[in-house]
Amino acid sequence: MKIMVVDDDKTTRKILGLYLKGKGHEPVFAENGVDAIEKLASNEVDIIMTDLNMPYMDGIELTKTLKNDPSFQSIPILMLSTENDDEEKKKAADAGINAYMVKPVSSESVDTMIKQMLLIKKQQEGK
Repeated sequence: MKIMVVDDDKTTRKILGLYLKGKGHEPVFAENGVDAIEKLASNEVDIIMTDLNMPYMDGIELTKTLKNDPSFQSIPILMLSTENDDEEKKKAADAGINAYMVKPVSSESVDTMIKQMLLIKKQQEGK
């Protein structure tokens, strides 16, 4: 399964990539929302994991853009952020994310969330 990791922090991308590879997934990396959209043009992904705060296009704008595009709106989006603020979580939910996790995260918590994202994807495809 291909999972896009969108984060402006190189170390975070590397750690999440290791978590994903360890569970048999194929990570695709993007540095920000603009980079993610460009890479989605040539990469079909099953799930997107995005940071909230990034330069050029943050996770909220990325989510809104993808959810308004019929080509991408069915891809589940997991937001990972250091922000543990209810207002930020509400903004993310209003934008259309499917789940929100506060960093730091563990390999196990990411794996559990990916399994939940897959269930969401199967439910959406079944409609």
